[in-house]
Amino acid sequence: MAEGLTSAASRLDTPVEAGASGQCDLGIGGMTCASCVARVERALQRVPGVTHASVNLATETARLQWCTDAEHEAELLARLQRAVRDAGYEPRPLASSDDDEAQARQALRREGVWVLVGGVLCVPLVLPMIAMVFGVHLMVPAWWQFLLATPVQFGLGARFYRAGWHALRSGSGNMELLVALGTTAAWGMSVWLWWHTPLEEMPHLYFETSAVVITLVRLGKWLEARAKRRTKAAIRALQTLQPAVAHLLPDGVHRETMQDVPVAELLIGDRVLVRAGERIPADGIVEQGCTQVDESMLTGEPVPVAKAVGDTVTGGSLNGDGSIELRVTATGAQSVLQRIIAMVQDAQAHKAPVQRLVDRVAAVFVPMVVLVAVATGVLWITVGGADGEQAVLHAVAVLVIACPCALGLATPTALMAGTGAAARHGILIKDAEALEVAQRVRTVAFDKTGTLTVGHPRLVALVPAPGVDEAAALRTAGALQLGSSHPLAKAVLAALGNALPTPARDIQTVPGRGVQGTVEGATLALGSPGWMADLGCPLQPGAGLPDAWALAMAEQQAAGATLAVLAWGKDGTWRPLALLAFADEPKPGAAQAIAELRARGLNLVMISGDQRAAAEAMARRLGLRPEVGEVEAEVLPADKAAVVRRWQGRAGAVAMVGDGVNDAPALAAADVGIAMGNGTDIAMHAAGITLLRGDPALVPAALEISARTVRKIRQNLFWAFVYNVAGIPLAALGVLDPMFAGAAMAASSVSVVSNALWLTRWRPAQGVGAP
Repeated sequence: MAEGLTSAASRLDTPVEAGASGQCDLGIGGMTCASCVARVERALQRVPGVTHASVNLATETARLQWCTDAEHEAELLARLQRAVRDAGYEPRPLASSDDDEAQARQALRREGVWVLVGGVLCVPLVLPMIAMVFGVHLMVPAWWQFLLATPVQFGLGARFYRAGWHALRSGSGNMELLVALGTTAAWGMSVWLWWHTPLEEMPHLYFETSAVVITLVRLGKWLEARAKRRTKAAIRALQTLQPAVAHLLPDGVHRETMQDVPVAELLIGDRVLVRAGERIPADGIVEQGCTQVDESMLTGEPVPVAKAVGDTVTGGSLNGDGSIELRVTATGAQSVLQRIIAMVQDAQAHKAPVQRLVDRVAAVFVPMVVLVAVATGVLWITVGGADGEQAVLHAVAVLVIACPCALGLATPTALMAGTGAAARHGILIKDAEALEVAQRVRTVAFDKTGTLTVGHPRLVALVPAPGVDEAAALRTAGALQLGSSHPLAKAVLAALGNALPTPARDIQTVPGRGVQGTVEGATLALGSPGWMADLGCPLQPGAGLPDAWALAMAEQQAAGATLAVLAWGKDGTWRPLALLAFADEPKPGAAQAIAELRARGLNLVMISGDQRAAAEAMARRLGLRPEVGEVEAEVLPADKAAVVRRWQGRAGAVAMVGDGVNDAPALAAADVGIAMGNGTDIAMHAAGITLLRGDPALVPAALEISARTVRKIRQNLFWAFVYNVAGIPLAALGVLDPMFAGAAMAASSVSVVSNALWLTRWRPAQGVGAP
């Protein structure tokens, strides 16, 4: 399992060529809406050397890529931070998980205090309005209203003025600018009316409007920040898996006794003691002891995995009831846990394709809202016959209700919640594009060996030709297979046990066909019956072979066995020496996964290099239907991508599920590639989704969480657009007053984040290994 984890995560560490290009994440404070995101991106992209900048409102980070000389990288980073600051925002280094959590709690506490202060100051202002409902007429003196509202306007509202001023300086707008304009208009109009009203009269003032709007917006931001913290729960859970201290064993040179050292100080090659019940501090190989290891937080696999000497273990997993000594094989950013965290963060940093529409809307949203507000005031005076007070109030309502916050949060919050939930159950999603494509998949294509089957075939039969010794044939086959990593080669060597022969010479491997070499001066080949037929090797009874040979071939193929033929060649003529039959078993859960995908109405196909009879026999055991074309047999590795493209033309978007090197072209050719975590690094480089466990039952789970996440993104965007499309006209028509508009604006952002948080409750269907 740990080997699968290592493979699954290793593709995250693509080295950056020094002096050529680079990538980093930069924390950004002070962003509140989609317009802020657009302005920061423009500021960063104007910095010379920056090739790409993507800003995420939910994580408050920017993902930057640049191309510059190595000696200028420090200067470039300084310029990037200056660009953020000049745009009116605060550049922040990405803190450690503990520091980040502490800062987040402190910021929430501080914001809560501000909201509480605003609420206390607003209560006397709104009390007369509440009393009127019960028939009681109260009146707060104008100077008291001024004293209560002004601290709210310029204390709690100071952040809106600062951010709005920076937006104006950069020639754009944001949510703060709208709030600042609207509340200032209400506060300023109240001061003007108070100033011009005789002392003996009580003017109708609107101080409560400006104060309540600011307090409600700050309350909404506080609730939004609390909800956004929950979307980061998956990352925080992974970050807390690594223990702080490791028990470093003596090396006989620098240490004579065991020492407790910070995990950050561990080096590759160190020997570490892990006691029962402790978390494993780093990736390593067990050198002494045996235990059971709980890897559920990393892979979603609830059953502890047995570990003994020579087995690999993964940092962050929980040791069972045995103490073990391990040798560290990876630390820091190279560890499986850190790679998984990096992969989830990468996915959350990417923008979904639909976000591009939001960015285009945000670029023109605030200027258009200001124009609509001005037009509202003018039309109420010229056409509606309203006085200046009512016209200003209607314009203020338009400014306050038009909030681009929900638009900016709709996509990234759903993406964070969805990818985080998937990661908790062993599904790593590479980027937002993979999510969006996965939910459009109409066909799922599976590789057979190692994907739908266990991938550890065993030699079940060896039928020698007349006059050939069975043991000699097995040794000859083993000589050809020594050094090969092919599953069938391992099966032959396993059958030989410790009696390994002398390796063959002049080995030539024909991909997807077999192997040829020289053993004790004789030219021999071991490969598929199809390849043997191409070489001219007779395999039919009519060619001089006994009926028992044909009967054995038919029986083994009917049982789903994979066949190989050992042949001897001389002067271009080949003669069969032995028939080898290999059997594999379906993976637990493979048939269930096939049935679930079929129930969803998806097309299914298994792609195999095996002979058709063997492939179809295994397909039937898995619940596939060869008679309707759900088996593609005798497919060479180079032709798998062509099969995927053929299905794309026939049935739309295709998901390819594979684990081997020869699956990489097909994974890349598919609309979305799904790599099994027990597979190879190359396959995972080509895939958009990686399953940390080699469990086929995770395939429908991956498609389900992808569909749910995209559905949440669309729901959020729909309600964000509907909110503004409906709210702005209602405010312009005078249906909504500014206070109600402020409450609605705050509710819109909170509702979008809360809707996304439903994804954090997602769990795979029962039996898929959810912990």
